[in-house]
Amino acid sequence: MNILIDGMGGDYAPQEIVKGAISAARKIEDTITIIGAQELISTELERRGWDGDNIAVVNATEAVTNNEAPAMAVRKKKDATVNVGMRMIKAGDGDVFISGGSTGALLAAGLLGLGRIKGIKRPAIAAFFPQIGKNETTLLLDCGANVDCKSEYLYQFGIMGSIYVENVKGIEHPDVRLLNVGTEAEKGDDLHKEAHELLANSSINFKGNVEGREIASGVCDVVVTDGFSGNVFLKSSEGLALSIMGRLKDVLLGGTISRIAALMLSKQLKEMKKEFDYSEEGGAPILGLKGPVLKIHGSSKAYAVYNAILKARDYVASDVTGQIEKALADNDELSEYKTEVTDGNAEA
Repeated sequence: MNILIDGMGGDYAPQEIVKGAISAARKIEDTITIIGAQELISTELERRGWDGDNIAVVNATEAVTNNEAPAMAVRKKKDATVNVGMRMIKAGDGDVFISGGSTGALLAAGLLGLGRIKGIKRPAIAAFFPQIGKNETTLLLDCGANVDCKSEYLYQFGIMGSIYVENVKGIEHPDVRLLNVGTEAEKGDDLHKEAHELLANSSINFKGNVEGREIASGVCDVVVTDGFSGNVFLKSSEGLALSIMGRLKDVLLGGTISRIAALMLSKQLKEMKKEFDYSEEGGAPILGLKGPVLKIHGSSKAYAVYNAILKARDYVASDVTGQIEKALADNDELSEYKTEVTDGNAEA
C-alpha cells in the first residue's frame, strides 16, 4: 500500500508531518509518500536521522493556503500538493491521500481531480465524535464541506454515513439521526423538515431528530447535519473540552490535597483526556469522492499524523468508496435525483 500525505498542509508542516510519517514508517511496512517541497522535506528527514526505505518524497512546487479562494487556487496551481495527490490517486499510484491543509482546496481538488461517486450530489466530511464514558464514537457528517445544503444532500449524507459505519465499525443497521433544534419531526426550518421526511422514508435505520446536547451521550451511531452546523458543533465541542480539561488541571494542581488526589486519579484522568483528543481519531474521510481522501486537523502535530497514517490503512482495506458506489448503484431511492456539476463550496 502507498499512503500519500500532504507535506505542506497544516500549521506545523513540514516538520510535524515528517516526524509523524517517520513514527508510522517504523511501525508499518507500507510505503508513505510525502508530497511537497522535495529539498525541504528531504532535509527534514535527514535531520531526524531517517535511514529506512519506506518513505518516499514526491516534489510539488506549490501549495494552497487558507487565505486563497479554494476552487480558483486549485485550478491555477496545477502543481499544488493537493492536485499532485489527487492525480496520483486517480492514476493508481497511491491508495489514499491525507492532508491537513485548506479544507476547501482539498475538496475542490478532489472534485476536479477524482470526481464524485455516481449519484452523489455533494461529498461530505465525516468525523467520529466521542461518546463520553462509553469508549465508542458517533459519526458526524457533514463537518464543513458544504455550508449551504439542500434536503437531498442531507438525505445522501445519511445514506453514506450509514454505509460507512456499517463497513468500518461493523454495526448492522446503524441508528441515524438528524441534528435539529428539537426531537419532534415538525421542528426546525424547511430544510430540516424536508430532510426529515426524506430520511424517514428511506431504507436506512432513521430514528428521527437529535439535539446537540444528546450527541456526546451516544444516543445514535450517525448524526446528519449541514456543513455549517456540523463545523460549528465540532469546533464548539472541541473548545469546550479543552477549556474543561484546562480548568480541571488548574483545580487539581491548586493545593496539596488536590495534588494528591490528582496523583491517585492520574490513570483515569489520562483516559478522560484521551476521549477528548482529536489526535487519537486519525483523519476524517471525505465521503462521496471517487477515491480515498482523508482530512486531518490543521493544527495536527506528529502524533495525530502518525494515527492518521495508521488508520488510513484500515480505511483503504474496508473499501468504503467501493461499498458506497455499490450501495448507490443498487439503490433505487437515488434514481429521482440528477447529479449536479460543481467545483465545491467548502468552508472550514
